[in-house]
Amino acid sequence: MDPNLTKVLRFFGVTYRNVTAEEFLTGRSNGSKPRLLCSAPSLLQLVTRLDRRSAANLIWREHLHSVFVYGANDADALKRLARILTCDDDASIEQLKQSDGDFVVSDKMDDFCSAMAGLRIPGSKAAGSSCSAITTTKPGSTSIISAGSGALFLKAEYNKVPIFLSTSGSIIDLDAILPTGIFDIRDHVSSALPIVLYIKWAFAKSCWNAPEANACLIIDDPLLKPTHGFVDFSDLLSLMKRHQFSTNIAFIPWNWRRSTPEVARLFRENPQNYSISVHGCDHTRAEFGSANQQRLYWKAQQALERMNRHESITGIRHDRVMVFPQGKFSEAAMSALKHTDLIAAVNSDIISVDPHPRAITVSDVWDIAVMGYSNFPLFTRRYPWEGIENFAFDALLGKPAIIVIHHDYCSDHCSRLITFIERLNALKIAPTWRSLREVVRRSCRQRELSADEVEVEMYAAELRVENGSNRPRRFLIRRRESEPVAIREVSDGAAPIPWSSANGYINFELKLGPGHSTVVGLKFQRMAGNGRNGDSLPYKFKAMLRRYLCEIRDNYVTTTKLRISEFLRS
Repeated sequence: MDPNLTKVLRFFGVTYRNVTAEEFLTGRSNGSKPRLLCSAPSLLQLVTRLDRRSAANLIWREHLHSVFVYGANDADALKRLARILTCDDDASIEQLKQSDGDFVVSDKMDDFCSAMAGLRIPGSKAAGSSCSAITTTKPGSTSIISAGSGALFLKAEYNKVPIFLSTSGSIIDLDAILPTGIFDIRDHVSSALPIVLYIKWAFAKSCWNAPEANACLIIDDPLLKPTHGFVDFSDLLSLMKRHQFSTNIAFIPWNWRRSTPEVARLFRENPQNYSISVHGCDHTRAEFGSANQQRLYWKAQQALERMNRHESITGIRHDRVMVFPQGKFSEAAMSALKHTDLIAAVNSDIISVDPHPRAITVSDVWDIAVMGYSNFPLFTRRYPWEGIENFAFDALLGKPAIIVIHHDYCSDHCSRLITFIERLNALKIAPTWRSLREVVRRSCRQRELSADEVEVEMYAAELRVENGSNRPRRFLIRRRESEPVAIREVSDGAAPIPWSSANGYINFELKLGPGHSTVVGLKFQRMAGNGRNGDSLPYKFKAMLRRYLCEIRDNYVTTTKLRISEFLRS
């Protein structure tokens, strides 16, 4: 009856029902083996009753798939249960200390540990202060997550049924508010990682899953000239081909007339490596942070017009994805973008700059994209220094790996960057590197309803649907939309698709033959009105001055400072 546990099950689309111990012991399965999730006191009570009833033992052995159990802040019950499951009367429960070091995820259970397999997760004060570990000297159990000589999460067996025992006192609350909008697995190892690992393994065929893992590196701001700060586009292309990754340049539309022919050719000839997205419009301070929706809509339209002009001059197609300047945006901006040809936004910050911003919860951030801002998708991105473990946990959740850096991160000839890329590519779920548009298009979650039917949840305004099976399939697609009257059309590019709305979602379906794929897209009504007021001559002069001063900073000031610093250190 733990509400936090049921929230996690619902988040992953797992159907469940609450039963008492008596109902479980006298019940029968409907053909599929159920999974049991409960607290340590509950399982201890159940195991005690099993010892007295041979019929119940038969139900346990023959009708149960596996068990997940967590400590529930009952140290005595947890210790007694650990001793039963490990067959070790001396097994103990110890509170972790800061000196116990990193959390280590097993590298011997790849199917279970998935993207997290073999990782070391630095222990934080927030995580370590509430963690305990099981210490046992008897063989027979397998440590899944360990710290020091103890296990936070282990696998044992009882009456031929695998038991996954977590020492966590509680399950993470998906409704908990994140003050910074950032979820860091290093702070929630005990309460979040065991339950997610178990659900993704135990309900692999029935819970929501991402069809594939994708990745893209974003570098903010550069002009398309041979070099920008520490970025050399020719050298970077060589590194991408050698180490198998892709890069998107968050391109400032104000610079639409300033790309050089040789770099434009480099981008045109290598679309599998290079792509560009829309980075604001003029890239003035918080230009998408105002509350003037009409002005914001016009700014977004002006940005897209400039990107179209850039495309006509250079031949470089742009990804219709917005990256906000300085990461600042308002609710009004998200609502305005929804009515343009942009298909999504990507940002490091996901809390708006409004005077009273909406609260961001754990479930908002665990989702493929944040959908709380007028149902226009906001995909999260991370910096490399946030740790490979956070990218791995995102992959476990089904989120794409979108990495952001600025030119100064390449000051060591991209050594740090390549080290990070190699670690990301070495994960047990290695990502497929694509353009930012393709990453966004392919970011969805799905589950098989039958061999012929797949349910899909769509996020961006475009979705690539693929039938990788050898039989025709029907895709039942849904997308969150609180304002269905704003939708002008749903189409697969060839013809409109009939759709309906209910309970905050729009729904439509698609049939694809074996090996076929298509892109479906949503078009929204245009906004009325004119927001052109504001681009006065002083404004234009300030925008131009800002652009040139930023380039001087990137190309001369920052590079000179770093080189002097390196010289003094040597």
